[in-house]
Amino acid sequence: MAPSDPEPKAATSISAYEAVTRGVVVRVSPNYVAEQSDPAKNRYVFAYTVDIENRGVLTVQLLTRHWIVTDGHGRAEEIKGDGVVGHQPTLRPGEGFRYTSGCPLTTPTGSMRGDFGMTVQGGETFNARIPQFSLHSPDAARRPN
Repeated sequence: MAPSDPEPKAATSISAYEAVTRGVVVRVSPNYVAEQSDPAKNRYVFAYTVDIENRGVLTVQLLTRHWIVTDGHGRAEEIKGDGVVGHQPTLRPGEGFRYTSGCPLTTPTGSMRGDFGMTVQGGETFNARIPQFSLHSPDAARRPN
């Protein structure tokens, strides 16, 4: 699934999945994408929207991403790279950034978690935690991953 265009914004949506690290709020809202999935072929596609909001007092920049994607059988895959959807957004206090991306799985359930590598004015770096979130197709038995 191709990521959508990012939207600079002040993040205000509410999600069941949220983490705060040094004033950087990361919220994730996952959805099953039925039109791109084919359960008969063990293909389950999930989209997730990420809101990143700087509630701190210093300007921060997102430099890297690190994801751990785990399928319903417990198999994990790590994904690392620069930025998100081709961007390395800089967020002043009170600013936010939203993007949507996707993840195909071979199982009807799974989970994702990770962190964003951030830098603060002056060069200090830290990892902003991405909360673990569950991926469930509508036909899957609901259980936490």
